[in-house]
Amino acid sequence: MAQEAITALLEKAIEAREKLFDVEHKIALRLFNGFLEGCPELVVDLYGRTLVLHDYSESPEQGLNMIRQAQVWLQNRLPWLRAGILKVRNSPSAEAKRGQPLFGEDPDRKVQEQGVWYALDLTMHQDASLYLDSRNLRTWACQTLGGKAVLNTFAYTGSLGVAALAGGAARVVQLDLNREFLNLAKSSYTLNGFSIHKEEFLCGDFWEQVGRLKRAEVRFDCVMVDPPFFSATPKGRLDLNTDSARLINKVRPLVNDGGWLVSINNALYVSGKEYIQTLEELCSDGYLKIAGLIPVPEDFTGYPETRVGEPVTDPQPFNHSTKIAVLEVKRKKN
Repeated sequence: MAQEAITALLEKAIEAREKLFDVEHKIALRLFNGFLEGCPELVVDLYGRTLVLHDYSESPEQGLNMIRQAQVWLQNRLPWLRAGILKVRNSPSAEAKRGQPLFGEDPDRKVQEQGVWYALDLTMHQDASLYLDSRNLRTWACQTLGGKAVLNTFAYTGSLGVAALAGGAARVVQLDLNREFLNLAKSSYTLNGFSIHKEEFLCGDFWEQVGRLKRAEVRFDCVMVDPPFFSATPKGRLDLNTDSARLINKVRPLVNDGGWLVSINNALYVSGKEYIQTLEELCSDGYLKIAGLIPVPEDFTGYPETRVGEPVTDPQPFNHSTKIAVLEVKRKKN
């Protein structure tokens, strides 16, 4: 794509998002979603004063010129930027996928959403340690889960649990296979002055740990299920193209009567209609009910004036391929 075309798309995207910028540059947002805004080889995220550019070109050599053009233009357009990181998604190098410095020396280590701090390690993983598409879910957790007991499965860096604690949750258990991710969750706790209890950070296999909690008859008022698109361990395999119902049924026994089960499906090729049909089939026994759908923020989806073309699959009634549903659970009487 010609430089003039790329910069025109970036300018249009930034103009639509400038209302979200904060004076102290603490927030995180998607600055440009090329998949939905006209350049599928490029995605740009903003974490505080740090840019994270994601190169989705078929080869690193192909994307190099595009990245340089975007970097120079963005630094001129946003002169307050302090650092930039490049993640090359199709590189054979694990280091390049995790991200390497593009400019500056000191990337941001924390951002703030609605008064809540989230610790960052922008090159710890190919993702950037805080999922921007689930911001509205963090808001829901903060506003809804006061006084509740919460289990955050596939917790990653624990942001959903952090939001719940910020809203006054009585107890949050964070479960993830990767200890490094959970350690970053603990950094977020420290930033917010939350107490850290070792027993509330479960590092282990989802299938094994959920089975253990079920046998112990542990219950929660809300269980969050935000799995990766695909995972496989010696204890179990998960593919969100086909396994959403199995995953929901796995955690249902852990939810108190009248509690919530938050289920997220980010499979690009699962349409919103297909996902809703799966949920409705699960609800047909009368023990689950769709209590609400949580939209993805517009900076992540693109705005009506910035979106170009159509998504790969129709997400309706959701607004993005990240499909977030809140289910209300009714328990069978013994």
